[in-house]
Amino acid sequence: MSNENSTATSATSIGTKLVAVIALTIFLTFLSFPIILLIHEREKIREEAINEVSSKWGSQQTIAGPILSVPYTEQNVEPNSNIIKYAHFLPASLNIEGKIDPQLRRRGIYEVVVYNAKLKVNGEFSLPDFTGLAMVDKNIFWDDAFISLGISDLSGIQEPIKVQWNGQESLFVPGIRNSDNYNSGISAKAVVNRLAPSSRYPFSFDLNLNGSRLLNFIPAGKETKVKLDSGWASPSFNGAFLPDNHNLNDQGFAVDWKILDLNRNLPQSWLGEAKEKINDSAFGVELLIPVDQYQKSMRTIKYAILLIGLTFLVFFFVEAFNKRRIHPVQYLLVGAALCIFYLLLLSISEHLNFDWAYIISGLATILLITIYSKHIFKNIKLSLLQGLILALLYTFVYIIIQSEDYALLMGSIGIFVVLAAVMFISRKINWYGAGHKSNGS
Repeated sequence: MSNENSTATSATSIGTKLVAVIALTIFLTFLSFPIILLIHEREKIREEAINEVSSKWGSQQTIAGPILSVPYTEQNVEPNSNIIKYAHFLPASLNIEGKIDPQLRRRGIYEVVVYNAKLKVNGEFSLPDFTGLAMVDKNIFWDDAFISLGISDLSGIQEPIKVQWNGQESLFVPGIRNSDNYNSGISAKAVVNRLAPSSRYPFSFDLNLNGSRLLNFIPAGKETKVKLDSGWASPSFNGAFLPDNHNLNDQGFAVDWKILDLNRNLPQSWLGEAKEKINDSAFGVELLIPVDQYQKSMRTIKYAILLIGLTFLVFFFVEAFNKRRIHPVQYLLVGAALCIFYLLLLSISEHLNFDWAYIISGLATILLITIYSKHIFKNIKLSLLQGLILALLYTFVYIIIQSEDYALLMGSIGIFVVLAAVMFISRKINWYGAGHKSNGS
């Protein structure tokens, strides 16, 4: 009778301990959320550092246009209320060719990629055609026509910009005469003679521009061609259009786009405002810093419950099979060490390569828990087994975060294998106690 009571008590103790271990795992997983908030905070500080450098060098740049604008007024309006409006025309062809020279700048512990872009822009406009623009009863001021170029951050302009317009040279001046198309830009007078025999107006200019990380273009031409090359080996081609051709290697990249007017939701001419449609068709290149330690730290911490749960599971099996009583405080201390791993990873990765930060943080955590396990288990083999399992877990998580495309597949297979191992190992545990035989016996 005494033996039966002892067995029942033992079974109850095992069940109770398992529930406690699960609760503690969930509790410690929730404790990882402050670290997630810390990652977001550090990422925000980095963005502030990038913005500070960008504000002095030149921020992300978007080049839009050029656009030819012709002012007009309505005839059928109240006297003395001559409100000037604008008709806008896009070029028949637009060609942009240039080189992006990237540089790395530092602000504290953070690296910021900036660039200088030297661009050659040329193309031609057709004689403005007001057909279809409902210009009846409107006074058109041909002599006041001008071209405008949208530049998102004018502080990045490094040299005066001279434009060759139909064989005549003029200088771009700061500001735009209306905000129909851009919020920021430059403009120059464009002589348009509707009575001239030629209906073509060629233009060309050079642009020396500083910016940070991103350089975008608007496909303003009926046919737009953009060709860029750079010594930066980690670009991202984004926006509304992907390149037609690109060559990427360790020395940099060369890329070109060809975009037709039919590819964008923007006509060749319009009256009034069209900002939203213009911005929707932006495309270009982003100069990436190869390793984003905050993104990788965030992906790593998502596996906290896996690491904590499986580590506790090993402790639980040792306690169940070897009759070693492990106090909840000891579980808590081991769990705290597992959580500190993420804090170490975050802080070290801000100063070293993420891979080295992961190795250093992982080894420190594994050694700490292995040495502590020797004190708990009183068994060197079990302690080394615990260290080996932790090393396998950290290696598994590292492989997953490096293989983003296959992360779900590898994670699913890994969890299945772990579940199978747990089912196999736990088959001999007598969960019921007295009067019941273990199914695995």
